[in-house]
Amino acid sequence: MSGHVMVFAPTPRLTVTVDQPADHPELHLHPGGQGVWQARMIMSLGVEVVLCASLGGEIGQVLEPLLVSEGVDLKVVVRDSGGSGGYVHDRREGTRHEIVDVPGHPLSRHELDELYNLALGEGLRAPVSVLSGPNDPTLVPADLYRRFAADLGANGSRVVVDLAGEHLTAVLTSGVFFLKVSHEELIADGRAAGDDEEQLTRAMYDLHATGAENVVVSRAEKPALALVDGEVFEVEMPRLEAADPRGAGDSMTAGVAAVTAGGGDVHTAIRTGAAAGALNVTRHGLGTGRLDSITGLVERVRLVPAGTRPQERTTPDELAERAAER
Repeated sequence: MSGHVMVFAPTPRLTVTVDQPADHPELHLHPGGQGVWQARMIMSLGVEVVLCASLGGEIGQVLEPLLVSEGVDLKVVVRDSGGSGGYVHDRREGTRHEIVDVPGHPLSRHELDELYNLALGEGLRAPVSVLSGPNDPTLVPADLYRRFAADLGANGSRVVVDLAGEHLTAVLTSGVFFLKVSHEELIADGRAAGDDEEQLTRAMYDLHATGAENVVVSRAEKPALALVDGEVFEVEMPRLEAADPRGAGDSMTAGVAAVTAGGGDVHTAIRTGAAAGALNVTRHGLGTGRLDSITGLVERVRLVPAGTRPQERTTPDELAERAAER
């Protein structure tokens, strides 16, 4: 694959995990957060990443060298108004138990301006930009994402997002090349009335009509749904036993970004994203995977035309009414 990807990761986090695979406990420190996990998988697929982030406080000082060790081209705005966040998980019993979660502090207006200018400059040089969400929606305003999507899209960069809530609504206003969202998020946001295929299909057409060129909706253990070129597909793939079910969605988004940056078509990008997500959950470590294993699994992923279509399309007036209600 060629090209590179800009990943906007405004609030990376320090992850501390206590584990005990043998006789003695172990302590693992890693950088985390949606953008970091996406960047890690993009690099696993052989594509270079420029990671744009803000870091502050003691946690930020620890995070910076850890992020550099990931292999990304790190671009940082150093904060002076507040610190970065993180969490501590205990995995000694085989499942994750959260001990503490520190969200971090909202970015100041000056820090937001600095980060926007930094990431916009890098995004304009990249064929694909991934706009990852903050770990808490109060940390970064949704309007920043609207501006990003508008400015990047207007200058030829393909924008890839995995967002929900007001941040999703904001980027749809400007338009995006690819959107990944979970069915739970669609229901929580009032974009889908239920989890059956017809309701989710209707929601996907609505998302397309309001600004998402291509859409993938993940459905937990069920096959994901994809809307490409006006047609809905089920993403069928082999079922693999999960070691850690988290991270499949971020790996899906990363796979799409990586293939798109290399000039691949959307169908191949989604199949690669699905394979990356499936393999990620077989490992302990978010956003991880081997390129050869992912490439091998892509051949087993199929996009099958879905049997359910909405009986009637949503009218522009109905879309406007829904947007006003949100």
